[in-house]
This record gives sequence, C-alpha cells and structure tokens, in this order.
Amino acid sequence: MYVVTGGAGFVGSNLVRALNARGVTDILVVDNLETNSAKFRNLVGCSIADYLDKREFLRLIESGRGLPKLTGVLHQGACSDTLELDGRYMMDNNYAWSKALFERCQTARVPLLYASSAAVYGASEAFSERPENERPLNVYGYSKLLFDDYVRRHLPRLHAPVTGFRYFNVYGPGEAHKGRMASVARQFFLQYREHGSLNLFRGSGGHADGEQRRDFVAVQDVTRVVLHFLDGPQVSGVFNLGSGEAASFNRVAQAVVNTCRAAAGEAALDLPVLVGSGALRYIDFPPGLTQRYQNYTQADLSALRLAGYDGEFMPVEQGVAAYVQALLAGA
Repeated sequence: MYVVTGGAGFVGSNLVRALNARGVTDILVVDNLETNSAKFRNLVGCSIADYLDKREFLRLIESGRGLPKLTGVLHQGACSDTLELDGRYMMDNNYAWSKALFERCQTARVPLLYASSAAVYGASEAFSERPENERPLNVYGYSKLLFDDYVRRHLPRLHAPVTGFRYFNVYGPGEAHKGRMASVARQFFLQYREHGSLNLFRGSGGHADGEQRRDFVAVQDVTRVVLHFLDGPQVSGVFNLGSGEAASFNRVAQAVVNTCRAAAGEAALDLPVLVGSGALRYIDFPPGLTQRYQNYTQADLSALRLAGYDGEFMPVEQGVAAYVQALLAGA
C-alpha cells in the first residue's frame, strides 16, 4: 500500500491521480479536513483504498501498530501558508510530524519521498542545495529547512531511501482550496475573468514593472519527477524541483490573458498592447512586503540531473495555457 499524506491537497491529490493512471488504487490518503473541508473535491473521481485523518495516522505511526505493509510514503502534508504567524503550529505540523514519519519509515524500511520548499532559500540569490544559500524569510521556510537538515544528518545511516523535493512555484489543477496561497497563474485567471484586467506589482529589487522572476513549474512535471524517484533509482537526498527557468510575472500574465482571448476567438496581444489597453496594470506593494519578497528564483537542477532525472519541463507559456484551458473548462 502507498500512503499519500496531504493527499486531498494540491500536489498530493495530483499524485493520487497519477498513481491511479498507472492502475494503482491501493492508496491510503491521509489529510486534515477540519479547517478546509473543500479539499475533498480533489479526491472525487479518485480510487483509493482508505482515508485517515492526520491525527489518527500519527497515532498509528507513533504506536507502530495497526498500519498495513507499506510500499512507499509520499509525504505532502504540511502547512504551506507562508504568512502563518503561529510558529508553534508550523513547527509541530511541518517538522515534528515529518520526523515521526521519517522514523517510522526507517524502522519499517519503507521509502519516504517528501515535499520540501524553495522557501528555504528566502533572501538568497543562489538556488543550489547548499547550506550557504539557505536563508528562509518566514517560519514556513525555516520549518522545511529544519527537516531537510534532519534528513541530511541521517543520510549516512539510512535503512531505506529518503528523498526530499524543494518545490518552487507549482501551479495547476487542484489548488482551488488554497485561496490566497494559490498560484499566481490561478490568481491572474480569477482577476481577469472577473475584471477583464489583472494587477502586477511595480518594479522591485532592480527589476522593472512585472519583471520580477520566479521558477514556475507545472504540477504535472512535479508528479512525474516524484514518481520517477518512487520507481527508482534508490536515491536519498534533498533536491530542487522546479522548471530550471526563471519566468517573469509579465510572461505568466500574458499567457493567462492570451489563452482567455483565444478561447473567446480573439487575437493574442503583445505585452505593450496589453499594458496600454489596461488589461495589465502595475500596483504598489503593500506596506512591509518588499522586505520579505523574493524577486528572483530559479532552481539549479544539477543535483536532480545527477540523481538520474533527465525529463523535460514545460515552459511557462505552455503550462499556463494548458492550465487556463482546464480552468475555462471548469476543472
């Protein structure tokens, strides 16, 4: 049996669907629907063996009794709200729970593949998996870094593979429940559908208006990478998982608007025309945000490639267009 923690969430539910596409249905989904029950919609149409609340699952792994024989654990469960101020909750949810699951997987000799985050890099301008580049700006990023470091310390003495993936800016179907933490692509789509225009931030950090750049990666690419390592090679470590290309917010916005225009039978417009027509507007940052804002991220994929993954990643225009088409179709 496979376990997917956070299995009703964004990446987790996409992993469940990807396993289903392989014919795998012996899946235990673990999640917490207490404060966000809307996530259940991500599992509608999925085939799973069972569902457990996170707290019940944690009791089972701490007791070491009552769990079936496991094939692999895909640990996606976490609080991913970068604006969350309750540090105790964040550390308990993201760090302590992950440690307990790590220990259980090692005892049972079960592979553990878990979600880390590019938030560990924070204020850094270099994005390779090296301690000198890891400078989180919030407790979320710190909670992820702390568990990465915990895994690193145990690498010489592992009894089963442990593989962490530092997700960069993931977008795609299944994130509607995330609200303000949903991807820029979704936020832009909702703005444009409601107002016929969308807002981007003015320039910052030496970047022109809307030219701040992030590594945007499609959730389909994320699931392909995770399942590649689930299949093998048996590699342990912490790896970046992004597209390897920094794309501007202007590029994302242009892809969103032009995909909507194409669906309405309208011609694509270039960036100056979109700005001149008011379809794209630049606004000031909210007070205090510029000090905590990442103006540039780009995953260094060298370690991921050396570990054996040679697949291609969708460019942002292709991935965002496919996502917007799915949103327009009601997905």
